[in-house]
Amino acid sequence: MAEQSKFKRVVLKLSGEAMAGEKGFGIDPDVVDSVARQIKDVTECGLQVAVVNGGGNIWRGLSGSSKGMDRATADYMGMLATVINSLALQGALENLGVPTRVQTAIEMRQIAETYIRRRAIRHMEKERVVIFAAGTGNPYFSTDTTAALRAAEIEADAILMAKKGVDGVYDSDPAKNPDAKMFEELDYIEVIQRKLSVMDSTAISLCMDNKIPIVVFNIDKPGNILKAALGQKIGTLVGGK
Repeated sequence: MAEQSKFKRVVLKLSGEAMAGEKGFGIDPDVVDSVARQIKDVTECGLQVAVVNGGGNIWRGLSGSSKGMDRATADYMGMLATVINSLALQGALENLGVPTRVQTAIEMRQIAETYIRRRAIRHMEKERVVIFAAGTGNPYFSTDTTAALRAAEIEADAILMAKKGVDGVYDSDPAKNPDAKMFEELDYIEVIQRKLSVMDSTAISLCMDNKIPIVVFNIDKPGNILKAALGQKIGTLVGGK
């Protein structure tokens, strides 16, 4: 083990936009490869890693429903987008020699395992990266909620929230307000009361109820995933007191 971490098992939450890189849509192979290399670095430090992907680089359920599409159908399409991202990340990880399993909340046996909690934990104990795809399997729930739910189920020590373009959680939008202040630490309830853009309220409540700390950091800076996984001071820590 190269470095000692205060965490043993983590859930990495990746946004769909992060997979798209500068293009803003689709999948950028260079970005996926960079993320895979950073995840490999984490596993080489002896940590157990699970990943939850967003799907916003391919499809957003809320956008579809706002145009008149049935909300449940639009959300299911978003879940399928997360499966595409998960398969892309699996391919990149296995090209680097990192054994990986994709587990989906919607059964699709030809391409991935169906999510089974005990099997997921066993994979991680055998030093395999597990990628949780297709959200919770239910419409009306975000991939943030998926990350919180899976983290609780597998008894993860922390959720690593990889954000694109921002270093942590701010009191206002740093893209619009140059004087925006970044928080180093926050309580769960403060995130909910101030409506800060960390996770949606359902996900934050799940983390609060299960005492799962959240590390919010900038994925655009190479090496940040490892720093967050090792518990180094980076970004914003929510609920870590």
